[in-house]
Amino acid sequence: MKVAVLAMGGTIASAGTGGVTPRLSPDDLVAAVPQLRDVAAIETASFRQVPSGDLTLTDVAELAVEIGRRLAGGADGIVVTQGTDTIEETAFALDLLLPGPQPVVVTGAMRNPTLPGADGPANLLAAVQVAACPQASRMGVLVVANDEVHAARFVRKTATASPATFRSGTVGPVGWLVEGRPHIAFRVPSLGIGELPVPGPIPPVALLTSVIGDDARLVPELERLGYAGLVIAGFGGGHVPGAVAPVLAESATHIPVVLASRAGSGELLRTTYGFPGAERDLLASGLISAEFLDAPKARVLLSLILAGGAEPGEVRAVFEKVGASGSGPTSPRRGSSIG
Repeated sequence: MKVAVLAMGGTIASAGTGGVTPRLSPDDLVAAVPQLRDVAAIETASFRQVPSGDLTLTDVAELAVEIGRRLAGGADGIVVTQGTDTIEETAFALDLLLPGPQPVVVTGAMRNPTLPGADGPANLLAAVQVAACPQASRMGVLVVANDEVHAARFVRKTATASPATFRSGTVGPVGWLVEGRPHIAFRVPSLGIGELPVPGPIPPVALLTSVIGDDARLVPELERLGYAGLVIAGFGGGHVPGAVAPVLAESATHIPVVLASRAGSGELLRTTYGFPGAERDLLASGLISAEFLDAPKARVLLSLILAGGAEPGEVRAVFEKVGASGSGPTSPRRGSSIG
């Protein structure tokens, strides 16, 4: 069994004085966890060495190509290490771009290696244990941290410093690890959109969050500034101030506007509320539902499908297919071990 560890920096690789910075190599990370030799043959590569906030979707698209090359070269699974700040976006983008059934796991750390109780070594070991399990294939891209296994489409970072920061509020973790043995609680359905092609230039997509008293004065400027699409993180089930609704409707006649929720979990409503600025009003005005995707993931999906040259009708169809995958059947595997 061979697992490739591709490192991109982040807290897990940070050290130094006067404020840590990413500087440890993937070989350094692996050397700190001697138990890895009992799990799989490890090959390493330093793909990037940056704080995760400096990553771009272009970086992730290039990472997807490198992962494909490693899998074609004989790797049985992949582990990506990076900073936790953008793990949810990286993992979901990879979920959209990677076609293969082999396990791909993204992990990181909340406590850097200079601190007592650094969680990077344990997270790396757990990630490799999941990536080395053939039964973890066809699960989509996974995020493993704090002995929990999360599906990329649902997971979010929810705390600034807690090692238990990663949560999948809509469904919970899809699995966990005990004594080094991964278990899968249930398998999520396919996203239903196939493999998105690795894009060329990725057009800019804005993400704006609704707040009390919002007047939407930024929205009409987006197209002039070169944005190709907009994700609006609305209140609750998908609402904005009533005065904002016509501004968004006008923008939706020029660029795709996707409606998500700033709540962070749960599926967007469709038919419950009828006041101006409610979900019924906005969806009838041409906005596209993000379905169960939170706003950052909706932005990732919109960016990648626009990079592929999708027309507005195709954008809507892709989001609808993703939404349908959220209500599809799962394969319960309660208590089943994959280790």
